[in-house]
Amino acid sequence: MTTELTVTGMSCGHCEESVEDALAEVEGVTDASADNETDTVTVDGDADVDALVAAVEDAGYDASA
Repeated sequence: MTTELTVTGMSCGHCEESVEDALAEVEGVTDASADNETDTVTVDGDADVDALVAAVEDAGYDASA
């Protein structure tokens, strides 16, 4: 399953990496790819959407499904 989140607050490659790293820690995530130019992150796996949003927010960014 693929989930796309809208993430605001990313402004550079380091921000993308921080979001991807945070999502990689969520149980069920097999891959995460963030794009600061489109304010999105695409997440593969069967993780709960609320857990994904919480992980991004814990990393310091705003997220919504």
